[in-house]
Amino acid sequence: MKDQALVQMALYAALVAALGLIPPVPFVTGIPITAQTLGVMLAGVMLGPWRGFLSMLLFVGVVALGAPLLSGGRGGLGVFASPTAGFIVGFPVAALVAGYVARLLQRQSILIAAGIGAFVGGILVLYVFGIVGFKWVTGSEWLRSVQVMAVYVPGDSVKVVLTALVAQAVYKGLPGAVATRQA
Repeated sequence: MKDQALVQMALYAALVAALGLIPPVPFVTGIPITAQTLGVMLAGVMLGPWRGFLSMLLFVGVVALGAPLLSGGRGGLGVFASPTAGFIVGFPVAALVAGYVARLLQRQSILIAAGIGAFVGGILVLYVFGIVGFKWVTGSEWLRSVQVMAVYVPGDSVKVVLTALVAQAVYKGLPGAVATRQA
């Protein structure tokens, strides 16, 4: 793997960590509203499927080792027993799918391809992990788990739009920086 690719993957892992510094908005469900999923979406769309996956795997691995990189300063193996466990585990897969979908749609405008990629990876896929994790950790019923997660969709939809706008702006200035636009 090229040095530049390694640096980019580390950079996006660091971006997700930096987005964790934005104070979380506590919510009654036990799952805070955070900015970190924006970084997951960007990693997939900007780095492409496999590099996005690896960058988020790096992030999750460092969190598992105890680094307090999750929103609110959380880290360590205990986060995998929290109501947010499914989301954390899903970060790498969400980035992979976001990048894959954006690459599949590369004949579309960057705004559309990045937006759809971010939506499919960052909402549909990530929420499957989040719902399963929430149900597993809390013992809630499936319907209740889905209902709990539904309240987060509007905020994550804003992150989809932001991802698409950032990808478009970067592509205009540095087309080579958007890996999902390269064959």
